[in-house]
Amino acid sequence: MARDPKYGVTLNGWERLLAAFEANADDFPQLETYRVQLAAMLGELQGTAAQQAALAASKQAKSKHLRSLLVEGRKLANFMRSGVRRRYGDDSEKLVEFGLLPFRGRHRSTEEPPVVGEVDAAPTTTSPSASTETKP
Repeated sequence: MARDPKYGVTLNGWERLLAAFEANADDFPQLETYRVQLAAMLGELQGTAAQQAALAASKQAKSKHLRSLLVEGRKLANFMRSGVRRRYGDDSEKLVEFGLLPFRGRHRSTEEPPVVGEVDAAPTTTSPSASTETKP
């Protein structure tokens, strides 16, 4: 799950700042336009955060609905494919038209399978110590 953004600290800080500026408006007349802008941004931010939360809930509901539609659609498609196989038969070339592979028989291997339990007469292993040793 994605990490939820935490706006609470920022919003609370802005609300306290705006309340302090409103209480001391006579001391900061030059910042009044900026206070109004910040108050407007705070309101817009709160509205947008509420919309985002609603859309997240809606997205979860739509995702759940999408998954259920996919499950039901797959079941229905498999049922229909079975009906096509039943109607035309497993070996009919008409199945290709529906995206199905017809049964075309089993391909036989031309090689003989190895006999189980048969061992080579002379193993071909060399000792690494024998090749590295040198006699004086």
